[in-house]
Amino acid sequence: MFKRKFLTELCGLRGPTVGVKHFADVCSAKPTGIFALLLCLLVALAAPLHPEHTRTWRQSTYEDFLKGTATGVAVRSDGRLELSPRFKLISDADASYLWAVRADPKGTLYAAGGSPAKVFRFDANGKPSTAFESTDLAAQAIAFDAKGALYVGTSPDGKVYRVSPSGEKSVFFDPKSKYIWDLVFGADGTLYVATGDKGQVFAVAPDGNGELLYNSDEAHIRVLAFDPQGNLIAGTEPSGRVLRITRLNKEKDKGKDARKDKDAASATGFVLYETSKREVTSLAIAADGNIYVSAIGEKQRPGSGGTTVITTSQGVTTITGGGAVAGGAQQNPAPFIPFPPVLSSSIYKISPNGAPEELWTSRDDVVYTLALNPDGRLLAGTGNNGSLLAVDGRGVFAQLAKSGSAQITGITRGADGKIFLCTANPGKVFSLGPEYEPEGTYESRSFDAQLFSQWGRLDWWSPPPASITAAKSAPSSAGPRLEFFARSGNTEDPGKEWSRWFGPYAKLGSSMEIPAARFVQWKAVIHDGRPGDGIDWVSVAYLPRNVAPVIDGIMVQDPGTRVQGANLIQSGQQPSANLKLPPSFSSGIVIAPSPQAHFEQTPQGFLQKGYFSVLWSAHDDNDDELRFAVYYRAENETQWKLMKDKLDQRFYSWDGTSLPDGAYYLKITATDSAANPPDVALSTERESERFVVDNTPPEVKIQGAVSDSGAPGGRVTLLQFVAHDTTSSIDRAQYSLDGGDWILIAPAGNISDAPEEHYEVKLTGLAPGEHSVAVRAYDHFDNVGSAKTTIQAKP
Repeated sequence: MFKRKFLTELCGLRGPTVGVKHFADVCSAKPTGIFALLLCLLVALAAPLHPEHTRTWRQSTYEDFLKGTATGVAVRSDGRLELSPRFKLISDADASYLWAVRADPKGTLYAAGGSPAKVFRFDANGKPSTAFESTDLAAQAIAFDAKGALYVGTSPDGKVYRVSPSGEKSVFFDPKSKYIWDLVFGADGTLYVATGDKGQVFAVAPDGNGELLYNSDEAHIRVLAFDPQGNLIAGTEPSGRVLRITRLNKEKDKGKDARKDKDAASATGFVLYETSKREVTSLAIAADGNIYVSAIGEKQRPGSGGTTVITTSQGVTTITGGGAVAGGAQQNPAPFIPFPPVLSSSIYKISPNGAPEELWTSRDDVVYTLALNPDGRLLAGTGNNGSLLAVDGRGVFAQLAKSGSAQITGITRGADGKIFLCTANPGKVFSLGPEYEPEGTYESRSFDAQLFSQWGRLDWWSPPPASITAAKSAPSSAGPRLEFFARSGNTEDPGKEWSRWFGPYAKLGSSMEIPAARFVQWKAVIHDGRPGDGIDWVSVAYLPRNVAPVIDGIMVQDPGTRVQGANLIQSGQQPSANLKLPPSFSSGIVIAPSPQAHFEQTPQGFLQKGYFSVLWSAHDDNDDELRFAVYYRAENETQWKLMKDKLDQRFYSWDGTSLPDGAYYLKITATDSAANPPDVALSTERESERFVVDNTPPEVKIQGAVSDSGAPGGRVTLLQFVAHDTTSSIDRAQYSLDGGDWILIAPAGNISDAPEEHYEVKLTGLAPGEHSVAVRAYDHFDNVGSAKTTIQAKP
């Protein structure tokens, strides 16, 4: 945490643009550990600094920009805002889900969904009409033959319907399967049907006669597509495989037993790639032979026992002891959930030579559909925030638009290069491009300065357009192509109670006129629709109102405790002492964000008689560097006396023998004068609890010795003495007979808690003759007083 705070304060907030860039370059170099930290510190201290309070709110990352609202602006994963292709709502269909979208040979747009199963036709104005409907749960897939006839695959009844151009509906093919997941026409007019829950692919001739083309080990064949060589590519579930399906040579296989079975598959499958996910949701194949694959969900760990019911977008699958059984085979299938929460999603690229590569992955966005944009980028429709992503060959992706629906479920490409999309929750149809938006707007999130602040310069960096050709071909404009606006307020959510938008600001480093407030928001408008126009970063300078420091707590340590920085104590020299920490005490290395940056070591305590120590905790909402002073006064005094000032650490120790015995109070003052001009600097103070200084040992008086020769067991001598201290209570007492070991003795009443305690030492079995007895008593401050006497033991 201390690194992050240091980098934020000294790198991102203090220096001007050149200094910050230079510092970032140095800190991103190879040296690591304390050397790298010290190197960054030296560079930061060498750079010129703004006044201590001036800070900068800077946005430059994908995560930061996603928190704002983009309209006609794409947010790129490498931290850039740029104009996006025009994203337009065509129609709001009367359906909860739309699963697939296609255009017929004449360019008319259709979308299939449910429930119940329905296919919509959209006219030139986007008005929907019903082209097909049935009592099935959903129409999952649609396709068109060369003559414009519509084919619809339904679930969970598993039938393929044909709708003639005149609107006549009939069952074209019944594979006796539960789900029809995808339909695709071959060049020869053969319709290929992907099914589940048996994981089969059927080839259906134009006359409706179908044959089993491929019978997989998977529960579901989810998607189909053709590669440039005419090979049929399939995606499966629950192993998340990508297959290449190849027809068998019938002439070569004549006479074999396998061909005697008219229901046997007429093709073989080869696994091109097995993803790390459960379900392949979409395929997109480029003209250069690259296969793009989206897959979602986590696989069950191999070898795990038990039975697990997993509901994904295509239905229900039961896994028993590591094997998959399709949903239709269950005795008690779980309810169908169209869009269950899926843990993760990935996009892969399989090159023509078969090498796989993961282009993109997320645990938040789930990819349901893929398509290729005319500019060569891969489009991905996601849930569950309905975002459209564009991914380039380097894995850099951009959020082009948000649909307002929960999921983008289908993408298709029109004849003129326009892209069409369909959504679910609710079902809508959109178009994308190929033209760019003439104007894009981005509103940042509201920023909380934490304190009432004065707002300064607005800075940004906008690279030139992607190419001179693009700039020349763009429409001309009399005004600037990039304008900024700003507003402020004192509520977290911007609303009518905020200030109006001030601007436009078209010049770098423009000073904003917005009122002083706690919150701020900026808005950027990109004009002219030039591809490549964008924003790499935006920063707002602000000056928080200075507030006084706060001393959170003061803790005077036990007498005889000395505190020093860890680097001043050599291990083994003195016994260590446990420190009593005040509230919110920050231990560890603290780097003060100021030109006089320093390291504050974690304090360590050790025992040293006569010393007193105090620890305190303090903070400053401006994160200013603080200086402290320690004052003291006796209990019967009114004037504070300075003990030590100009402290930058949060502890202090002193020799208590320099103070007379008695009760005292400490006062800690904190000031931010090191970080502010004199007329702005503020200070605060706080008093400690009462504590006592006692340097005088107790007075010990022996009151006499009495012998009792008639006591049971022999002669007993009772030695009586009293211990008295004027400042603190007696802590303990001991005696020693004839120079022997010191023996602890309890006072009268057994509890040692008073300034005066009475003791009685019982001596038994003394040999006749003279004996020496020494006694001593300790007060609460470990001061010791003693006395000695001689007694005669008679025979």
